[in-house]
Amino acid sequence: MSQMSLVAKYIPLNRDVGLSSYQALAERVIDTPLGRVSLAANQFGLSHLSFLPGQDDDFAAREVTLVAREQQALEQAEAHLDQAEDELSAYFAGRLTAFSLALAPVGTAFQHQVWQALLAHPFGDAASYSDIASAIDNPKAVRAVGSANGANRIAIIIPCHRIIGKGGALTGYAYGLKIKQQLLALEAEAVGRSR
Repeated sequence: MSQMSLVAKYIPLNRDVGLSSYQALAERVIDTPLGRVSLAANQFGLSHLSFLPGQDDDFAAREVTLVAREQQALEQAEAHLDQAEDELSAYFAGRLTAFSLALAPVGTAFQHQVWQALLAHPFGDAASYSDIASAIDNPKAVRAVGSANGANRIAIIIPCHRIIGKGGALTGYAYGLKIKQQLLALEAEAVGRSR
């Protein structure tokens, strides 16, 4: 039985909040079984989660610019980072299949629609761009879905790694196919244990 990857709170931010998709209030780097990960948050929730390239990786780091805000907003952002770190630890240990932390990515209305469809897709289950386009009632928007998927700034939690080719082949991933394969295998193992 698959579980949904729903979060407790999804706040679809646009640039009207004074932040771009590259900005956050607080950042933290953590070690995971798949490598170092950068987490960043704003006062509303987690805004970024990206793998940092190791020596042999062929992807570039996604930049995050920290912006100054009042102390209360910074403390709220730090609390989101604490929760993200705890939940990711449980995820990588195979004990968590549904994240509950607040997410607050900055994006367009269409990107938010795609990212929310990814969140609604069952844990451990792969999908194609076509599947996601159909899920948002826009079956002709396959390429636009691919673009929105690639613009996702919250890897793992907004599960863009679950997108595969329509024929079942692994397709590109911002952090390389090796990490994508490892994430899919980790989730398949967790689903197998929960049955």
